Amino acid sequence: MEKKLRWGILGTASIAQTAFIPGVQSSRHCIVQAIASRQPHKAAETAEKFDIPASYGSYEELLRDPEVDAVYIPLPNHLHREWTLKAAQAGKHVLCEKPAALNAAEAEEMVKACREAGIIFAEAFMYRHHPKHRRIREIVESGEIGLIRGIHGCFTYNDIKDTTNVRYQKHMGGGSIYDVGCYPISAARMILGEEPVAASVHAFFSPEHEIDLMASGLLEFPADVALTFQCGMSASPHCMLEVQGSEGRIELPLAFGWEHDEEPPQLIVYAGDTRREERLGVFNSFALEADAFADAVLRDEMMPFGPEDAVSNMKAIEACMQAAREKMRIVIGSAQS
Repeated sequence: MEKKLRWGILGTASIAQTAFIPGVQSSRHCIVQAIASRQPHKAAETAEKFDIPASYGSYEELLRDPEVDAVYIPLPNHLHREWTLKAAQAGKHVLCEKPAALNAAEAEEMVKACREAGIIFAEAFMYRHHPKHRRIREIVESGEIGLIRGIHGCFTYNDIKDTTNVRYQKHMGGGSIYDVGCYPISAARMILGEEPVAASVHAFFSPEHEIDLMASGLLEFPADVALTFQCGMSASPHCMLEVQGSEGRIELPLAFGWEHDEEPPQLIVYAGDTRREERLGVFNSFALEADAFADAVLRDEMMPFGPEDAVSNMKAIEACMQAAREKMRIVIGSAQS
């Protein structure tokens, strides 16, 4: 019988229940072995709901379970560092929800601790595992749209009525840049294969919660290419990415979200006077992500995105946050935590 990666889930967050657990359970190489909550009844109810063998009333108990190989951390952002370090100490591989930490220094500490413990650490940007993003690179490298001149991304939603949510708590790493702005930032870095050198961001901050409800940003990359992006927690829902080339462009109408059978084309390619739509099939990005992680743990395969990628993404996010608060252009490398 094929050995499967046995996951433990730290917390009963919505993303775990609506996306990650179903994704793992539909994956090829993984199972959910255990789930924990600081409220034991929540862990037990979730375990029963998803037919998970073990439930625990504390995260520490789950980390002591020898039947758990790896943990998924969907906790609020300010808890990512603490529980990654504890998981590393317990010898559990770590898949941590985005953003990896509150700043680059925390992310560096997390990566260092995991490396020293001999375990795998990855940031859970599930969208990157969808083949449509690999297809972007293929089209760009073919020269069909010419040289990349710019990238634009947008990820907005509106839950302004739910201000008790952790996303509205500044000390927990709340705000739209941390929550959804991180997606176009990571996508631009992935497509260009380079790191941004400076950030300029204008944001609308909630006077009550002191977090950015909406932000519009510019990330400068080498060779005078830039990402422009919008992100928001109190705006009409929109989720798209566009790669603008000298001879054409690529549009992703639903760049980062979850796909279903009746979604729009995954890619629209404009080249010269032509326009075509591409559909690569419907995939569960959470299942693909879990299987890629399992391949790294069980088969010693290289993760598509190494742990240092999380540090680099946090440097960009950190610079964007500083630029938004100080209303000035921030050279990346000089950003302050």
